[in-house]
Amino acid sequence: RYRGLTQEQVGATVLPLDYEIEYICRGNRWIVGPKVRKCLPNGTWTDLTQRSKCCDSIHHPKKLYIGALFPMSGGWPGGQACLPSAQMALDLVNKRTDILPEYELELIHYDSMCDPGEATKLLYDLLYTEPIKMVLMPGCSSVSTLVAEAARMWNLIVLSYGSSSPALSNRQRFPTFFRTHPSATLHNPTRVQLFQKWKWTKIATIQQTTEVFTSTLDDLEARTKEAGIEISVRQSFLTDPAPAVKNLKRQDARIIVGLFYETEARKVFCEVYKEKLYGKKYVWFLIGWYADNWFKIKDPSINCTVEQMTEAVEGHVTTEIVMLNPETVRGASNLTSQEFLNQLMSKLGGKNPEETGGFQEAPLAYDAVWALALALNKTVGPLKAKGRRLEDFNYNNRDITAEIYRALNTSSFEGVSGHVVFDAQGSRMAWTLIEQLQGGSYKKIGYFDSTKGNLSWYGNDKWIGPGPPADQTVVIEVFRFLSQKLFVSVSVFAGLGILLGIVCLTFNIYNSNVRYIQNSQPYLNNMTAVGCMMALAAVFPLGLDGHHIHRKQFPVVCQFRLWLLGLGFSLAYGSMFTKIWWVHTVFTKKDDKKEKRKHLEPWKLYATVGVLLVIDVLSLMIWQIVDPLHITVEKFVREAPKGDLDVLIQPLLEHCSSDKMNTWLGVVYGYKGLLLLLGIFLAYETKSISTEKINDHRAVGMAIYNVSVLCMITAPVTMILSSQQDASFAFASLAIVFSVYITLVVLFVPKMRRLITRGEWQSDTQETMKTQGSSTNNNDEEKSRQLERENKELQKIIQEKEERVSELRNQLNHSTPLLPIPSNNDPKSLIPPPGYPNPASDNHSLPPSFSNSSNLYQPDGKISRNNCHTSRLQLLYK
Repeated sequence: RYRGLTQEQVGATVLPLDYEIEYICRGNRWIVGPKVRKCLPNGTWTDLTQRSKCCDSIHHPKKLYIGALFPMSGGWPGGQACLPSAQMALDLVNKRTDILPEYELELIHYDSMCDPGEATKLLYDLLYTEPIKMVLMPGCSSVSTLVAEAARMWNLIVLSYGSSSPALSNRQRFPTFFRTHPSATLHNPTRVQLFQKWKWTKIATIQQTTEVFTSTLDDLEARTKEAGIEISVRQSFLTDPAPAVKNLKRQDARIIVGLFYETEARKVFCEVYKEKLYGKKYVWFLIGWYADNWFKIKDPSINCTVEQMTEAVEGHVTTEIVMLNPETVRGASNLTSQEFLNQLMSKLGGKNPEETGGFQEAPLAYDAVWALALALNKTVGPLKAKGRRLEDFNYNNRDITAEIYRALNTSSFEGVSGHVVFDAQGSRMAWTLIEQLQGGSYKKIGYFDSTKGNLSWYGNDKWIGPGPPADQTVVIEVFRFLSQKLFVSVSVFAGLGILLGIVCLTFNIYNSNVRYIQNSQPYLNNMTAVGCMMALAAVFPLGLDGHHIHRKQFPVVCQFRLWLLGLGFSLAYGSMFTKIWWVHTVFTKKDDKKEKRKHLEPWKLYATVGVLLVIDVLSLMIWQIVDPLHITVEKFVREAPKGDLDVLIQPLLEHCSSDKMNTWLGVVYGYKGLLLLLGIFLAYETKSISTEKINDHRAVGMAIYNVSVLCMITAPVTMILSSQQDASFAFASLAIVFSVYITLVVLFVPKMRRLITRGEWQSDTQETMKTQGSSTNNNDEEKSRQLERENKELQKIIQEKEERVSELRNQLNHSTPLLPIPSNNDPKSLIPPPGYPNPASDNHSLPPSFSNSSNLYQPDGKISRNNCHTSRLQLLYK
C-alpha cells in the first residue's frame, strides 16, 4: 500500500519512499524487513514495528539459504566438481540431527563463469530476490574479490572454496571474508624452508603479470629477506616470456621460482629449452596445481616437441596445497578422504577426473559447507541467550553476522582436505605437498606443515648432477702472487748491489785522506752510497705480498716500501744533484762573481742535501698522517677453469694504496720529475767544465743521465702495469737495481782504478817519509808545500795563456796580420817554461809573474832555470 498514491502512480518507475507491505504467509515462507505488516496465527495483523513470522500447526525445519557462485565454465571451471561436492556435504549436514536440528540448509547457486562482470549481475540477483541469504560462497579469486568487497554493505559472511589470491588476506578491505582454499602465499613458507634445507641464499623469479602472482611474489620477497635469502633477479612478462627467460640466462640465475598459469608455463619452458636454462645447474620451482601431463599437451602457441618439453622440465620441484587428507582419519563428516573420493566419483557419473574442472578443489568445497554448518550450529546457543534466532537474520542485523564471524574464526575440525583452521586474515592454514618430476612423472618427496613449521621429508629427491646445484656459480677467490723465481733473482741482484755499496762506502771512508778522494767531496759520495743501499733495500718489501706475510702486516710493508725508496732517492740523487748544481753555479756565472764562489764551503753542500731530505721527510709524514697507506684488493675478470666444473676463478691482487693515491703520486712524481729534469740540464751545461774542487762531476753527470732516464720511463710504465704484478715488480725493481749499479760503478770504480794503478794513496805517504828522513829542518817541509801550491797556480796560468794564444791564432787566420806586440824589456820574459819549445814566429808577451817564476826553484830563492835541481822539476810538473 502506498500512502496517498493512486494505482497509476504506483506503476511509476520511481519507487516512492513512503510505503507499507501486507502479506499472508503461505506454507513456510516469511518476510522480515522494515514497514512490513505480518499475519498472525489468529488472523490479525502485527504493527509495523513488530517482527513476526507465519506459524504452521505442522513442524517443519526452518530453511537457511546459502547463495553460491560456481564457475561451470570460463578460465577455471571449478564448479564442475565443486558443486556436486558441496551438495554432498549439504545432504549429509541436513541428515545430521546433532547439527542445526531445527534448520535446513539450502543452496541457491549460479554459474559465474569465473567472470567478474557476470558475477556482479548474479550478486545483484542474489541480494535482491527472495529469500534472504545468510552466507555467500564464491569460487574464483577475481569473483571473490568483487563479492567480498561488496558483502560488508549487507552484513554478509563470504566463504570461498577456490580463491587463492593473496590480496584477499586484507582484513581492512575484506572484513567478513573466509576461505577453505589456502592463500597462494602458503607456498612461500614451504619454498623458504626448501631454500634453507638445500642451503641456497640467492634465487631468481619469473612471473606472469597478474595480481595474484604479483602479490604472491611480494610476500615471497618479504619472507626471503627475513630469512637472509636474496632475490637477485626478478623478471615478469605479459604474453611473451622469451625476453624474461633470456635475462635469467644472462644474469646467471640458477634457482628460479616460476609463477604463471599452465598455458603460460608451456611457453616459458619452450624458451627454457631454447636457452638451455635447465639441467644439473638449474632448479625450477612451479605451482603444483597444473595437470600431471601439462607439459605433454600439444599447444599451437609453442614450437617445441613433447620430447624437448619433457627434457626441459625434468627435475623441477612443485609445491601444492594439500587438498586431500593424506591420512586415513574420519573427521566431522565421518568420512575418510578415500571414501569421499569414491562418493564424488559416483556422483560425477564416472567422468575422468583430469577432464573435470575443480576436481582437486572438490574437498575444499566439501569442507567449506561443513565449516559453515558447524559455525552456524555454534551460534545457536549464543543467539538464544540474547533472544535472537538464526531465522531472524536480515541484511541490517550485525549481531547475528558478528556471531557467525566469531564462530568461523574459531573453527577447527578434521575435514576430508585435512585439518581446517583459519588464520587471522581468514585464510585456510594447511599442509603443503612437495613433489618432484622424476622420469616424466611427479613423485612425492615431502610435506610441510606451516602451522607448526614441521618438514616431513621422504629423502627420495633425485638430481641430474651429484646433488642439489649451487645457487650461483661457485666463485673461488685466488690471489695473484709475485713469481718467486723473479723475486729471488732480483733479490740476489739487490743483495749484491748492497754489498757493492758497502765496498764503495768502505773504500771512500778508508781513502778519505787521499787528495784525489778529498777533491771529489767524499762525504757527498758517502751519502750517495748510503742512498743507493737504501733504494736497493726497498726491493725486498716491494716483492713481499700475501704469499709471505699476513694481511695485517701488509700496511707496515707498504710503509717500508715508501720510506726506503723515498729517502734512498733523496740521499743518492740529492747528493749528486748538489754537486752538479754547485759546479754549474760557480763556473757559469760572470767573472766577478766566479772569483767569489771559487772558495767551496762544504757545509753549504751538506745543507742543500739536508733541505732535499727534509722536504721528502715532511711530505711523507704528511701523507701518512692525512691519508695513510692501506691494503686494497683489485678484482679481475672471472676466469673459467678447464673442464665441466660449475666454478669460476676470481683473481685478486693486493695493492698498497690510499684514498687519494693519485693525488699524492702526482705531487711526488711532479716534484721528483722537476729535480730529474733540472739535473739533466745542469749535467749538460757543465759537461765541458773542469774543476779540481769536485773532480768527479762529469761522472756525476753521467749517473744523473742514467738515473733520470730510467726513473722517467719506469714511473709511468709501472702505473700502467700495476695490475700485472710480475711485470710491474720487474720494471720497478730492475730500474732501481740498474740505477744503483750504474751510479756506484760510474762514481767509485774510476777512483778505485786510479788509486790502484797509480798508487796515489801510497805516493803521498812515501814522499812524506822521505822528507822526514832527508831533512831535519821544518823549513824544508814548508817550502815543499809552498812549491806545490805555486806549481798549481802556474799550471792554471799556463792553461789560461794557452787558451789566449789559441784565440789570437784563430784571429790571425781569419783577419789581416796584427802589428807586433811590444816586447818586455826583460829578455828573460821571452824564455818559455821548462819543457815548452821556443816559439819561432809568435812573440807573445808573458806576464811578469810567469817570468819570475824561475826564482822559485833556486835553492836560496834566486837560482836560474839552468841550474834547477832535477828533483824539484818532478814536483813542478807533477
